[in-house]
Formats: sequence, C-alpha cells, structure tokens
Amino acid sequence: MSTQRTVVLIPGDGIGPEVTDATVRVLEAVKAPLSYERCEAGMEVFTRTGSNLPRETIESVLRSGVALKGPTGTPIGSGPASANVGLRKSLDLYSSLRPVKSVPAVETRYQDIDLVVVRENTEDLYAGLEHIVVPGVVESLKIITEKASTRIAKFAFEHARKMKRKKVSAVHKANIMKLSDGLFLDCCRRVARDYPEIAYEEVIVDNLCMQLVKNPEKFDVLVMENLYGDIVSDLCAGLVGGLGLVPGANIGERTAVFEAVHGTAPDIAGKGLANPTALLMSAVMMLHWLDLPEQAARVEKALQTVFAGRKVRTGDLGGSATTKEFTDALIAAL
Repeated sequence: MSTQRTVVLIPGDGIGPEVTDATVRVLEAVKAPLSYERCEAGMEVFTRTGSNLPRETIESVLRSGVALKGPTGTPIGSGPASANVGLRKSLDLYSSLRPVKSVPAVETRYQDIDLVVVRENTEDLYAGLEHIVVPGVVESLKIITEKASTRIAKFAFEHARKMKRKKVSAVHKANIMKLSDGLFLDCCRRVARDYPEIAYEEVIVDNLCMQLVKNPEKFDVLVMENLYGDIVSDLCAGLVGGLGLVPGANIGERTAVFEAVHGTAPDIAGKGLANPTALLMSAVMMLHWLDLPEQAARVEKALQTVFAGRKVRTGDLGGSATTKEFTDALIAAL
C-alpha cells in the first residue's frame, strides 16, 4: 500500500479555487493516497498582506516537496513581481516541463500532436532583472550561465531517453546573441554527445515558430531558454486547443510544483463555469512524479472518455457544462 504524501495546494486567484477543488474531488475519487495543506499565493493574498508569495507557502513546499497550484494573477506594467517567478526562483525549480498532446475529439487545425517543451526556468530576460539607467532609459539583463544551460539540456535529454523520444531540438537566437545564446548552444552540444541514440538539432526561434504552425509533427522535444520557452509553450498549446488543455510542471532537484498554465479568467470566476482540465492533467503528471502510475492512468483515461463522448464540455470548448457537471462526469467515468 502506498505511503500517504502531503501535497501543498495553492488555489491562486480567479478561477483557481474552483479548478483546484474540482481536481481534489477527482483525486479523492481515484483514492490517491494524498493529504492536502492549503497555502496562498497571488494577488488576493497580496491585497490582504502585502505579499503575493508568503514565506509560509515557500516553507510548506520545501517541507512537502510537492505542490499543486492554480493560476495566479500578475499585474501588467506595475505592482509586485510575478508570484510564479518568485516560486520558481525560491525553490530552484529550474525546469518547466510542458507536454503538448492532442486531446481526443477536440477538433483543431492539427491532428496527432505530441511534443514536449522543456524550458529553463531560473534566468534569462524572463527573470526580470531590470533597472532604470536614467529617466526614459530602462535596462533589462539577460543572464545565461553554463551551469543552468547544462542542467536544462541534461534534463531534456534525460526526459527524452526516459520517454523513448527520438529527437531534441535546441531553440536559440545565437545568430544575433552570439555570446549568451551561443553559450546555451555550446552546453546543449556537449550534453548531446552523451546521448548518441537521440537525434539533436538546433533551430532559430523565429524559424521554429513558423515551422510549428506549418509542420508541428517535425518536432519532438524542444529545449530552450526562459523567455523563448514562455512564448513557444503557449504557441504549442494553441496547436491542441489552448491553455485549458495542457498541463505544466516546474521541477527542481528536490521539489516540484504542478500547475495550470492558463490565466485566472476573472470574467468567469465564481460562476462555476471554469474548465479544470489543465489542472487535472497537471495532477496526472504529479501522480506519475509521486510514483502513483495506476491512479494517474485512471484519471487520464477518464478525461479521454469524457472528451471522446463529446456530450459534457465546458463553455470554452463549445459546451454548456458547469465545472461541477464536468467533474461529476469524470468521476462517473472512473
């Protein structure tokens, strides 16, 4: 019998609490040996306490080693730094893992998409290291290190080997940023030599975006720096129907945070209309990470069954089901 694990729940903002509660219902229905500790992050807790990432939340994740997180809001152009970025940096969650796979009976322009985006999570322009030089002039720092580039490349190749994937593509802009992206590529090339059974290629990021919308089947595992990863992973989600249908994980040496990668959807928050699929699929990844493959497979199969049936869908996918009705259908499918 599996030992019970404590999962830190971070419901977040907007529809976060609704999709989190729906996900917990499904995990309880599948009898996953989990207990939950609720913690806070995001703009709602910032309004009350002045911090969008309380120290208590970080300490709880460090103790538990694993968290399941809903979306958190980040103001544009002002306000506090992103709670997501803060969580990744505080816990050294250096790898963002985004599998992107076609969902049964969800019609898109593409069929049979199956690729993985591996994104370095701790440095680059996305880390938000910027300052005002003089009024009217702002400088943002792009930091690329050998250590971070090597370990994200190794993560990508290890994941490819574990999942029996055939190719890793390093994404870059080294034709312009010859030193920073050049260092990233040098590290990827060195790591690639240790995995001769896996094909390796290099793709300039703008060309990658064009190729993804023309011939996405050309790609398998994509590894890239932080900012490129943020953009490309959302583009890839669009290939299979949007951010509501893809999972996400932020993984470090000792801890992992599994999260919905979509926004907080304040326009429907509290109305019971949110689609919990993204967080449920992230929970499937979490179950695999916790070595609970049986429960993971059951939840994944239930999702496939409900989608294949075409009868119970939330509004974002053209249906009329509420969050509760969709969750009830999943539990029935179990």
